[in-house]
Amino acid sequence: MLSLLVFASALIQVPPPPVERATLVCAVTAAGTPAVDAEIVVAGRSHRTDHRGDALIEVAPGVVLVTVSKPGFAPETLTVRAEPGQALTLAVDLQPLPTVTESVTVSATRTGRGLDDQAMRVEVLDFDEIDEKLMMTPGDVVMMLNEMGGMRVQATSPSLGAASVRIQGMKGRYTRFLSDGLPLFGERVSLGLMQIPPMDLGRVEVIKGATSSLYGAGAIGGVVNLVSRRPGPTTERQVLVNRSTRGATDVAAWYSAPISDRWGLTWLGSVNGQRRNDIDRDGWADVPRYERVVVRPRLYWDNRAGRSLFATAGGTWEDRIGGTMPGTVLQAIGPYVEALRTRRGDVGATFQTVSGGGVMWTARGSWVTQHQTHELGETTERDERDTAFLEITARRAVARHTVVAGVAFQRDRFRPTDLPQFAYLYAVPGVFVQDDVDIARWLVVSASLRVDRHNRFGAFASPQMSGIVRRGLWSSRISFGTGFSAPTPITEETDAAGLSRLTVESPLQAERGRSLSIDLTRRHGPLSANLNDSKSGRPP
Repeated sequence: MLSLLVFASALIQVPPPPVERATLVCAVTAAGTPAVDAEIVVAGRSHRTDHRGDALIEVAPGVVLVTVSKPGFAPETLTVRAEPGQALTLAVDLQPLPTVTESVTVSATRTGRGLDDQAMRVEVLDFDEIDEKLMMTPGDVVMMLNEMGGMRVQATSPSLGAASVRIQGMKGRYTRFLSDGLPLFGERVSLGLMQIPPMDLGRVEVIKGATSSLYGAGAIGGVVNLVSRRPGPTTERQVLVNRSTRGATDVAAWYSAPISDRWGLTWLGSVNGQRRNDIDRDGWADVPRYERVVVRPRLYWDNRAGRSLFATAGGTWEDRIGGTMPGTVLQAIGPYVEALRTRRGDVGATFQTVSGGGVMWTARGSWVTQHQTHELGETTERDERDTAFLEITARRAVARHTVVAGVAFQRDRFRPTDLPQFAYLYAVPGVFVQDDVDIARWLVVSASLRVDRHNRFGAFASPQMSGIVRRGLWSSRISFGTGFSAPTPITEETDAAGLSRLTVESPLQAERGRSLSIDLTRRHGPLSANLNDSKSGRPP
C-alpha cells in the first residue's frame, strides 16, 4: 500500500507558478502627428493603434522584436528587453518614404495646372510607356493609342491600311488630333495616324468627351495632344532600325542639341516601307505596300524671364498600293488596284510672354497643306486640302481663380479636282472663356464657354462644366460638355469607297454632341485604380 502511494505522488506534477507578463505601451506618430491605424507586429501577431496613435500589447518577458509600419512611411524595427510585470513605454516616430515627385503640367487644357489638379479628366501616356511601344511599332502611333483605356483603333480602309481612333465609341472623325497644341495633321485624321512616327514623342494627353469649348468644331469625341520631346542640356542622338517577318522596314533617327543657353533644336527623320503581302493566298493583298518619308525639325527659344518661342515645320511623302497582287486577276472584276499618293507639308509656331499684372499671353498658329491622288481601279480622285489655325489667349491667376480667355480662327478648304461638287470652304471665328476655381483644398470646379460663328451653319455655343473632389487617397471627377461638327464628305466610309460613290442629301446640317463622364480613383503609393463611366452621343 505504501509503495502505491509513493508511485501516485510521483505521477502527480505540480504546475510551476505563473510567469508575470510585461506590457508594451506604444505611442506611434507619423511625421509628428498621431499615427492612426498603424500596424505593430510583435511575436508574429499584428496589432493596430487607436485614434490617438497608441496601443497596449502584452508580451512575454525577455528580448522582444517590435516592427511598426504605416502606408507611405518608412517602417521602424526596435529590439527591447521586457522584465516580468514591467510596463515599458515605446515612442516611435515614422518618417515619410523618400520619393521622387514628377510634376506633369497638362498643356491641352491651357490652364497650366498639374495633372492631379485638373478638374477635367486628362489621361497621360508618359515617355516610358511610349518608349516601350516604340520598340514594337516604330512606324506609327496606332498601338500606343489602341492600348489606352476607352480608345480603339478601327480600320477604315483595309486595302490601304487606313485607321481611325474611336474615343468612347464615337467615330474617328469626331476626334481632334494636335501636335504640341497645334492641328498639324489637319482637321480630321484617318490615314494620317499611320504616318505619325512616335520616336520624338515625350507624352500623349487625351481628353475624352465633347471638348468644343476648348478647341471648337470637330471635337465631339475628344482631343488627342501629341507632345514632343524637348531638347536637354546635352546633345542626344537616337537611331532605330527595325525589320519584321512580314516585310516591314523602319529606320528612324532623332537628334537633340542645345544651340546656346536660350536656343535648342530637335530633328526627326523617319523612312518606312512595307512589302505587299497576300497572307491567305487568295490573290488579294492583305497588307498594302507603302514607302514613306517623314521629316520634322523643331526650334525652341526661352529667355528664362517669361518669354518663349516654339516653331516647327514638317513634310510627309508617302505612296501606298493595295488591291490585287501583281499578275493576279479576280474572276469577278479582273485586276483591281487601289493606291494613294500623299504629299503633306505644315508649319506652326507658339509664342508666350508675361505682361504686367502677371498675365500670360499665348499666340499660336499653323498652316497645313495636303495633296492626295486616290486610285480605285479605273477611277482616279485627286484633291487638295489646306487648313489654317490662329489663336490668342490670355491667362491670369486671381485669388482662387485661374481665368483663360481668348479668340480663335479656323479655316478648312477642300478642293477635289475631279469631283468639284464636293468642294467646300469653312471659316470659323470664335471666342472662349474658362475659369478654374479652387473652392477648397478638396474641391476644384471648372467652367468654360465657347461661341463659334460658322460661315455656313451659323452660331454655336459650347458650354462645359467639370469638377474634382478629393479626400485622402480618393478622388472623383465629373464632367459634362457639348460640341459640334460641320459636315464634310471626308469620312471613314469615303476613305474606303471614294467620293465618286457618294450621294449627298440636302440640306446639310451641323452635328451636335454631348458627353457626361464620372470617375472614381484610389491611389496607393505609385499605383492607382480607376473606375470610369461615360456616355457620349448626339442629341435626338
